[in-house]
Amino acid sequence: MKKILISALLLATLLPSAKAQGNKTEAHGYPIDPVPFTSVKVTDSFWGQRLKASREVTIPLAFSKCEETGRYKNFEMAAHPSENNKVTGFSFDDTDVYKTIEGASYLLQTYPDKKLKKYIDSVLVIVAAAQEPDGYLYTARTMNPKHPHEWAGSKRWEKVEELSHEFYNLGHMVEGAIAHYQATGQRNFLDIAIRYADCVCREIGPNPGQQVKVPGHQIAEMALAKLYLVTGDKKYLDQAKFFLDERGRTPYRNEYNQTHKPVTEQDEAVGHAVRAAYMYSGMADVAALTGDSAYIHAIDRIWDNIVSKKLYITGGIGATSQGEAFGKNYELPNMSAYCETCAAIGNVYMNYRLFLLHGESKYYDVLERSLYNGLISGVSLDGGGFFYPNPLESMGQHQRQPWFGCACCPSNICRFIPSLPGYIYAVKEKSVYVNLFVDNNATLKVDGKKVTLRQSTQYPWNGDITVHVDRNSAGQFALKIRIPGWVRNEVTPSDLYMFTDGKQLQYAIRVNGEEVKSELQNGYFVIDRKWKKGDKVDIHFDMEPRTVQANPKVEADRGRIAIERGPLVYCAEWPDNEFDIFSVLLPRHPEFTVVETPNLLYGINQLKTDAQILKYNEEGYLNVERTRLTLIPYYAWAHRGPGSMAVWLPQELNATRPSQPATLASKSKVDASYKSSALSSIHDRLVPKDEFDRSIPYYHWWPKQASTEWISYEFPEKATVSTSTVYWFDDEPWGGCRTPKSWKLYYRNDQGEWESVKGANRYGTDKGVGNKVMFDPVETTAVKLEIVLPEKNSAGIFEWEVE
Repeated sequence: MKKILISALLLATLLPSAKAQGNKTEAHGYPIDPVPFTSVKVTDSFWGQRLKASREVTIPLAFSKCEETGRYKNFEMAAHPSENNKVTGFSFDDTDVYKTIEGASYLLQTYPDKKLKKYIDSVLVIVAAAQEPDGYLYTARTMNPKHPHEWAGSKRWEKVEELSHEFYNLGHMVEGAIAHYQATGQRNFLDIAIRYADCVCREIGPNPGQQVKVPGHQIAEMALAKLYLVTGDKKYLDQAKFFLDERGRTPYRNEYNQTHKPVTEQDEAVGHAVRAAYMYSGMADVAALTGDSAYIHAIDRIWDNIVSKKLYITGGIGATSQGEAFGKNYELPNMSAYCETCAAIGNVYMNYRLFLLHGESKYYDVLERSLYNGLISGVSLDGGGFFYPNPLESMGQHQRQPWFGCACCPSNICRFIPSLPGYIYAVKEKSVYVNLFVDNNATLKVDGKKVTLRQSTQYPWNGDITVHVDRNSAGQFALKIRIPGWVRNEVTPSDLYMFTDGKQLQYAIRVNGEEVKSELQNGYFVIDRKWKKGDKVDIHFDMEPRTVQANPKVEADRGRIAIERGPLVYCAEWPDNEFDIFSVLLPRHPEFTVVETPNLLYGINQLKTDAQILKYNEEGYLNVERTRLTLIPYYAWAHRGPGSMAVWLPQELNATRPSQPATLASKSKVDASYKSSALSSIHDRLVPKDEFDRSIPYYHWWPKQASTEWISYEFPEKATVSTSTVYWFDDEPWGGCRTPKSWKLYYRNDQGEWESVKGANRYGTDKGVGNKVMFDPVETTAVKLEIVLPEKNSAGIFEWEVE
């Protein structure tokens, strides 16, 4: 089999040029070559801490969770199929093992570890034993062929366009196997992946006897393109192209997974955001390798739709939990923003590929925004906690978790963070692109010759970067330094967001102390010269707090501003502000003080400014108080306990949410049959505008169904009550919550027992309005709602009022 050397970055997360750093294939690849992440050593810095946490905490934790939650057990059962094997979890649980091995393999290349290598080998023995003789490897079916996972279908590929995830499992298996092969030189995992890929290529395709199917969840397209580059076997590239070409042409068509029309006819980002980003990345890969420009034209249209109408200021994508999907144009809610961590990673993949295709800095501007904000917010600073969604507002209902039943985000973080060094540079012929500003030492191949560069910087805390030339065998070459959009007065490469403070930031670049000038080329400052050892390039970007407003078509952000400094988006969070942050009103021209806090949240810069807080008193009059507002980087929120957080802050009165006087419900202690951090939302004095309002938090009993549940208020003192109003949460048709089958109200009597209220007029289940029940007055210390859940759904509550 033809062996083709290729960059570790390519085989890690992104498919670069087929000419990766001097090693050519016959295929046509990207015009710009990546630099292998193994050629770049990130030193102790902002990203150095992240890489250390990944190595010491995240990946060991993921391996332990794969064992603890039965991921390994699934492979063991698949090796010994039986009708007694119980199929549990999700149909894609196998991929958590593959992704964690992938991330660990990247670490092995940078930090050799015999113990880790031996552990991975032991896991691969279990994986290999689960593979069927013809290469098929899908534990959700194989462990119990007569009664497979409910998403799997009764036979192979039957539901692969829906939820079986058979091709999705293949994709992550291939990516993990290639990373492992490159790290160790061993073929044990690679051969497993090749056998499964061969099985798919035999059974799926356009020829007689084959089935015409496309992935329900995309990623196989990227993986098969990489497998082609590793093996030289073109059938894998052909299979990737087949999957793309047939999409939107099979009988199963749905916007949810982008099968609603052929990929080359699509021009709007719709459906499941992760599926979409993976598909767009796969389209770029196949286009680069086949020269099919129709794919590129389609991706360019879709990218423009995203950055001009569907991109969060944090770089997140995917507005709604319903389908984990893109919303409508300009639909960018904050409290209910989904912004899945996996989608942020997919956004990086897509923008990196578009940079490799087009060489324009705007793609890296979007990539950097996602990287420093919506992506790394998905993992805690110590590497041991994870967000699935990354909202832009919270009232305490969001907390990072050590793992999830659906663990795609933690395992995706495992494989992404160790690959970060490969995003810093890129090379094209006799040009070196400096795309990210990170403390590092790098050895590059420029025109086939070795160049060693070293960056020293405290970015993103200030805008000073020095690039040292420690070795140069390439003679003259062009150093192309990205001038970030935020320096050039551009929030995003569209009119979706704009700076409002009128500031004009400056930048300066010096070579060996002498300032140099250059016209920007596609957003890059170009210095073309013969470099020698000891040359030094000093880069300075003005870095000041900036105020940003959204396009007025974004309803959720009208009358509000966000604050940025450099690549970082900032937010207000409860531990730094001894007041309700949602009651804040910022002045028209806020002035900020930057405060270095090296001992807070692993070292951050805080921003402080004057503001006002608005409060209604008991008589209903609005009071205004002056205060001092403190902001922290968005990525660092939710490390100090549950509480309020907001990115977009009111600057107009009609956008404010003044504090309300306390009510009996808000002063009460709340308890429920199902404990969660969202429990406080039922007495936060916020009611929905209608049944579709997702701008405020809610509590739910999901995934419970057809059971009797309860929720109670313990009053601060005995009170007389005679009315109760409930606002039900119902996320039909996509979600799992509906209004309850029935409900009743109880009070605690003098004997301390629960007794149903008398004279109740109506227990309503109307959506989007308050369901008010009036009853005979009772004097009590506590009340309880008892809810019977629907047969096939759960239920939830926005607000519960008692008077």
